[in-house]
Amino acid sequence: MNTKPRENSQTFGITGITGQVGSVVAKTLLAAGHAVRALVRSVEKGEAWAKQGCDVALAAMTDAKALEAAFAGTDGVFILLPPNFAPSKGFPEAAAAISALKKAVETAAPGKIVCLSTIGAQARQPNLLTQLQMMERALGLLPMPVAFLRAAWFMENAASDVEPAVKTGVLQSFLQPLDKPFPMVATADIGRVAAELLQETWSGRKVIELEGSRRITPNDIATTFSKVLGRGVTIEAIPREKWEALFKAQGVADPTPRMRMLDGFNEGWIEFEGGETGSLKGTVPLETVLRELVDRRK
Repeated sequence: MNTKPRENSQTFGITGITGQVGSVVAKTLLAAGHAVRALVRSVEKGEAWAKQGCDVALAAMTDAKALEAAFAGTDGVFILLPPNFAPSKGFPEAAAAISALKKAVETAAPGKIVCLSTIGAQARQPNLLTQLQMMERALGLLPMPVAFLRAAWFMENAASDVEPAVKTGVLQSFLQPLDKPFPMVATADIGRVAAELLQETWSGRKVIELEGSRRITPNDIATTFSKVLGRGVTIEAIPREKWEALFKAQGVADPTPRMRMLDGFNEGWIEFEGGETGSLKGTVPLETVLRELVDRRK
């Protein structure tokens, strides 16, 4: 990989760089000859990126001053709101991070912003994804070009299915009915598209909705695991009346936002504004993602 900035290279600040999407964004930009500023919470988390030639900036996502310093002088910034699957009522954690990000961006004035958002960010019913709707509303009013990349359900969410697939051959699904096709996408496609957006020029606010090349049913996940593992794998729907107890057993004090998000997918009100026909399509198939997940277990 060529990580030396080229003569006409730009500098991009990347949040969430240690995660699945942010790492792809950074590696894609480095390979294209751009300079990358890695935003991390500790020196240790930044070491691997420093070795790849990145400038490392320490910043918590609620520290407006540190974020401002990290964003200063950049041609573009990739923003990934820290995921919170067990938020407090009213999403105060997300609100604090969004407020800090908005202040930092307003002052630092990077050339453009690409934010990882979500399918269903426009949904009227409150649910776990409302946190991203809050981000879009706040950052969409900024004066510089802003792009919201609304990604479908991550194929990598199947990581939790690897152990049961290997050990018992029986998966359990919150997504249902099992033959319903759901919009899903690989994190490799999300990172690639985000990096491409950072290198583009546009004005104002725009939304890009991204999913895989075809929609995937829970049954497809079981069938693909069967192919990858070379053994029979089946899948069962988890009855909704059991969700609350299951989530509370996992330590979630208020499972309602997460349950409503799942309802939104299952009932169809979490969907792209442009529908399936209006979305950009990724290229990474489910089988590739599941093979990688299984290989990580070995």
